[in-house]
Amino acid sequence: MEIAIRGVGLLAPGLIGWDTGRAVLAGVCPFQPGAVPDPDAMMLPANERRRSSDCVRWAVQVAQEAMAQSGLDPRDLPTVFASSGGEMGVFDKLCRALAAPERAVSPTLFHQSVHNAAAGYWGIATAGQQSSTALSCYDDSFAAGLLEAITVVCVEQCPVLLVAYDLAVPTPLSQARRITTGFAVALVLAPSTDASSMVMRIRLEDCADEPSGLEHPVLEAVRIDNPAARSLPLLNAIAAGGQQIVRLGLLESQQLMVEVGPCRL
Repeated sequence: MEIAIRGVGLLAPGLIGWDTGRAVLAGVCPFQPGAVPDPDAMMLPANERRRSSDCVRWAVQVAQEAMAQSGLDPRDLPTVFASSGGEMGVFDKLCRALAAPERAVSPTLFHQSVHNAAAGYWGIATAGQQSSTALSCYDDSFAAGLLEAITVVCVEQCPVLLVAYDLAVPTPLSQARRITTGFAVALVLAPSTDASSMVMRIRLEDCADEPSGLEHPVLEAVRIDNPAARSLPLLNAIAAGGQQIVRLGLLESQQLMVEVGPCRL
């Protein structure tokens, strides 16, 4: 089955928004990493935006960008949120609070610490009542999320929003889980009905080959650094616009083979 790519959202140093990211990945513009402005996440109500964590705002930012491109109503879409570590910045604050003499834990931080915090805030922002999945699969979280999202598209025959995100892990937690740069990506996937759209076809294979990488050494370093950035070879294929097969690592001995190209309808 062909899965249409209806929208893409992207946020990372030097890749602020899909328009910029597509130009960089296609080789039209140079990659110039720098500080990322705090995401506006305008779909969040003002009070929720004030209380939200960095992870939530990054996830909502890319989700709203992908949804705007798709032209679909976010209330109608099931969602899949994938993150290797979730709210690592919140975990750091909680650990520091518990290590202090008074051990005073903020209720706001406590409710933000759950792995599905971003999914919950997205549900609040959109008033969506469709199914929502939050998952983690260590370095393969993006591939696992993509497989889950495509499964829902195929079984339910409806569009699905996939969001993958991980932010830099603060010290001392970074000694156990080293992620130095933030990265967030969103894809709106749907049954293929539009002959002008880019599509994906996937299959699982036992494969000893290395997952697909990037020729650009700095972008390849980003891919290796952040689990959500394992999406970069797929985004690179989408930006190129031709026919490509991308290999995404999944569960050590398997790979998710993703064929990207123009719709065949």
